[in-house]
Formats: sequence, C-alpha cells, structure tokens
Amino acid sequence: MNKLLPLSVGIMLLSCQNQKKKTEASDANKNAKPNIVYILADDLGYGDLSCYGQTKFKTPNIDQLAATGMRFTQHYSGSTVCAPSRSALMTGQHTGHTFIRGNKEIKPEGQHPLEAKAITMAEKLKEAGYATGAFGKWGLGYPGSEGDPNNQGFDEFYGYNCQRIGHNYYPYHMWHNQEKIMLEGNADRKTEVYGPEIIQEHALKFLEDNKDNSFFMYYPSIIPHAELFAPEEYMAKYRGKFLPEKVHTGIDDGPDYKTGGYGSQPESHAAFAAMVDYLDMQVGQIVAKLKELGIYENTLIIFTSDNGPHQEAGADPDYFNSNGIFRGYKRDLYEGGIRVPMIAVWDGKIAPGTESNHMSAFWDVFPTVAEMTGISTSENLDGISFLPALLAKEQAQHDFLYWEFHEKGGRKALRKGDWKLVNYNVFDPAKTTVELYNIASDPGEQNNVAAQHPEVVKELSALMAGARTPSEVFTFQSPTLIK
Repeated sequence: MNKLLPLSVGIMLLSCQNQKKKTEASDANKNAKPNIVYILADDLGYGDLSCYGQTKFKTPNIDQLAATGMRFTQHYSGSTVCAPSRSALMTGQHTGHTFIRGNKEIKPEGQHPLEAKAITMAEKLKEAGYATGAFGKWGLGYPGSEGDPNNQGFDEFYGYNCQRIGHNYYPYHMWHNQEKIMLEGNADRKTEVYGPEIIQEHALKFLEDNKDNSFFMYYPSIIPHAELFAPEEYMAKYRGKFLPEKVHTGIDDGPDYKTGGYGSQPESHAAFAAMVDYLDMQVGQIVAKLKELGIYENTLIIFTSDNGPHQEAGADPDYFNSNGIFRGYKRDLYEGGIRVPMIAVWDGKIAPGTESNHMSAFWDVFPTVAEMTGISTSENLDGISFLPALLAKEQAQHDFLYWEFHEKGGRKALRKGDWKLVNYNVFDPAKTTVELYNIASDPGEQNNVAAQHPEVVKELSALMAGARTPSEVFTFQSPTLIK
C-alpha cells in the first residue's frame, strides 16, 4: 500500500499540472481575439443531418453543435457547385461579382485561379496577426498559381488542391503547401491511406500548434462528395440496412483511375451513410480538441455545406431525402441546390439551442468575421454581417440575394424577401424560363406564379440585370467546365 502512495501522489500532481495548464490557456485565450473554425462539407444536402430532419441515420456530434449553438434555416451557399461557392465565401462577393463563377479546369491539375488582386478573408486575418490554415479541398487555383492557398492568405495548406483529384478518397498524392506528398500506401491499386483521415491529422495538429495564437482554421472537407467510399469500420455499421442497395459501376483502372474517375460501389446507400457518419466523427474530434486545449470558449465554430446534394457515382438523394422539402439538387438554382444547413457555436456568446430564420449567404461570412475580429474588409462586398443574429441583436437584412450558374444552358436566380425569380436556359433567349415563386407559401417551388404577378417579375428582373459585372473568363457563354 505504501509503495503505491508515491505513484498516486505523482499522478495527482501531474493531473493538477495539466489542469493548471488548461486553465492558464483558457484564461489567456479569453483576452485574445476570437478564433474561427469554419467546417465546410462537400455536397451535403439540407436534409442530410438528423438535426435538419434526416431519419435514416444520425449525426450526433453535429446535432450537439445545434444543441449548443444556433441553427440557421435560411442560409444559402455561394453557388450550386464547388469552386464559385468557395470564391463567394472567401471574397464576400456573390457570383455576379466574385472572381470565380464556375468550375473551370486547368490541366494537368487544378482549377482557374483567383487573381492576385482578389482580397480574401484569410489575407485580412493574416494581416491582423491570425495564424491561418486550410485543410481539405481547395479548388481556387492550381499549385503555384496566384490562386494557390499560400498566395491567398493561408500560412498552411494540406489536402487536395484540385477538385477533380478530390473525387477520389485514396489519392496518389496530397499537397502540403508547395510540396507534393506522394502516398505510397495508395500506389497503383492500393487503398491504405484514406484521404480524410490524414487531412484530419494535419488539422488537429494545426489547432495544437496554434493554441496560444488567434487562428482561422478553414476545413473544406471532401465528404460526402462522390466517390462513395468509407473505411470498412464505418461501412460495417450500415451494411444491409438500406436495402435494396444501389449499385454503381465506376472506374477501377485505366488513365482516369484515382485522377478524377469515380470508383465502383456496390453498396452506395451504406457508403453514403458511412461517409456522413465519418464526417460527424471528425467534427466531434475537432470540438473535443478545442476543449482539450482550453480554447473552445473563445472559438466561433461554423458548420455548413458548399451546395445541395449530388447525384453522381451511385448517390441517391431521393432515397435519403437529402434536400428535405426543397426542389432541386446540386447544379440547380432551386432551393434544393443552394439552401444549406448552417450551425454556429460560440460558447457564452451564442445562446444554446436557438434557431434563426435570418436570410444569409456565404458572402456574409467575410463581413461577419470582420465585425467580430476587428479586421478590415475589401471594398465592394455583397455581404452583410450576421453577427447581430448570432448574438440575438437587431439584424440588418439583404435587399436581395443573387446567383448565376454557367452550366446546363446558363441559370440565374434572385431572391428578394419571400419572392424568388428563377431563369433557366439563359444562353438561349428563345428558351429562357421565367419562374416566380413565393418561398414563404411555396418553399418547394411547385407553383410558378409569374403570370399572376408581372409587376414582381419586372422588379426582380431589373435587379437581376444589374446584379452582375462582366467577366472575361466567365462570360455567360458556354466555356469548358468540369463537374
């Protein structure tokens, strides 16, 4: 018994020392500028979280975010596909003004870059002394370009530079800043290194390395974008539960294997649920790490998605009711393509278990972060800060929200109050649709009331015509685009 006493005392002293360090870190952080963790899912629909109505599987860690923070019911993505949505987020400008307005590919790897004159949220935070890190999928400029994350305000980047390569979950390589990291465990046809797992490792290390600094961690996950692959541990949890299964026969060899082609998946339903479960686990790990480091209380956490649910590689959004009550999917400008879940948590600042119907969009994030951190913004932002909504104060409202999309014959949409105007086939005036919906009474956009309200159509059409500036790259003609 006496021999165990020194060991017990030692353990108690070590525990006290660790607790003292956490308390000191917490006290120091309370006086620091707030940290920001922005988690961006990829192609996660409005109805894919159990706190937003998903019934076929659960997302307990993300649900806990909603329980401890604020759930937004009228939040919109920057676009209905990846790159322009991210550009709107980073620049605070909608797709009528932002630099990247479509998914335009650059060979052999990457997308059309943000220009050097673009001013991003990350650049402004870095200027203000924030440590900045991005972990996941970039898609805003090929390696070494003006749009490379290291040239757009990020101290550290780890993940997929290219959206096309980001289609694959067991890639041949990742990028760590300017270094191409070859993953030998995935060489040839091997599948030993799950991309999201090693991205998570680097993200958690970034939090540890910067626990004593103010930081901005941007976490653009590739989950649950196709292809539909998850580790066996997660597949086993759902195998056989969503019958009949949907079988996808994809690309399992040849030049497109692991370079953008989607692999085969005989259990697409199980794989999708497993992937969202895996993402939910990673969100839980990030929150736990913030708490472990004593910096949770001084960190704003935002979780959202870049656009509506996809239909590639065996994905079955109708089976999972991924878009909830809304019409449309990824690449649509109906609500299902652009209305996304958003949850915000800031301990002691945002009231737990609250809900906001404030109408907001990705281009509001930059001005929100600027207001809460005191950084300056670039000129000509389209966004307005939603910090007052987060803090339950009087909130300014948008005059309107605008989107344009350069695929599928060209598409535009504008929402003003409860009214929403949608134009499809804008490249061909003879086929252009004029669709007007009252989102309050018809959130599923089933009843086109344009003929009954010509004055509203006229007003919103005029706003739409003035909502964009010309772009030499995204000309609203039909460029070569990728999925």
